[in-house]
Amino acid sequence: MMTNKEENKKGIAILGSTGSIGTQTLEVVRENKDLFSVEVLTANNNYELLIKQAIEFSPNCVVITNENHYQTVKDALWEHDIKTFTGKDALKEVVTAEAINMVVTAMVGFSGLAPTISAIEAKKNIALANKETLVVAGDIITQLAKENGVNIYPVDSEHSAIFQCLVGDFENPIEKIILTASGGPFRGKKMVDLQDITKTQALKHPNWTMGAKITIDSATLMNKGLEVIEAKWLFNLKANQIDVIVHPQSIIHSLVQFEDGSIKAQLGLPDMKLPIQYALGYPKRLKNNFERFNFLNYPELNFHAPDKKTFGEQKWLLG
Repeated sequence: MMTNKEENKKGIAILGSTGSIGTQTLEVVRENKDLFSVEVLTANNNYELLIKQAIEFSPNCVVITNENHYQTVKDALWEHDIKTFTGKDALKEVVTAEAINMVVTAMVGFSGLAPTISAIEAKKNIALANKETLVVAGDIITQLAKENGVNIYPVDSEHSAIFQCLVGDFENPIEKIILTASGGPFRGKKMVDLQDITKTQALKHPNWTMGAKITIDSATLMNKGLEVIEAKWLFNLKANQIDVIVHPQSIIHSLVQFEDGSIKAQLGLPDMKLPIQYALGYPKRLKNNFERFNFLNYPELNFHAPDKKTFGEQKWLLG
């Protein structure tokens, strides 16, 4: 029988628990075990880490979508009384479980769409870290969320910043939002400098620790284009209400300008656990021991226009 304390916990499903966002989500849960319970964990290929995570967090079930690893995971978790499923269809089914209050969508690419739709139809709130879901189906997702009374809490640092700036101002019209971009490892370089870049160079982001795909997309600024589309759907904006500015220090995560000309910004050190924790705990801000920002360590914050010529053509990607 569940205790009252256990009943008051928020049940979390983490789709893509072995990736960068998924592992950091579990770090947040680990520090707040009195507030959250892990109900579902899923992975595509990394069955070894999935097994370790499951043994530590004792979810009701796990999904390993690569069927080749199913038996290994099942055998490892059988004695822990953790159910194991496999295949893409299982992802759509497990997110509907009654004990789940929030689904963290941290899968990479288009694969996150179907289980996100399934979760929304089951009236589960979404902590959205899979921007491609809104890029390919923003109209469908936002309409479904509205019909089912589901809240979508952004986990991307930029969109979380915008959301945080809007708290208390939801009724005030937005004039525009400003998404910040670090510029990535190739900021300031021209086409001639980028003909012989390597994957290793592109994966060395100057500020953030992220998964490989988003790091590569950030190096080319493709990720910022996806974020513009994501922002349009999340905040019901028109294209001319969204600006992008390069901010190398990644301290100001994004800004909102209101119709009176006032601008609100959300600041902090580049740490993805902050927006993850905000999404999981909303509307409460949960206490943590993360490193604190000190203005004296950043005497200058710089801003530049994005180089649309170099990063717009991107022919150097073929080099």
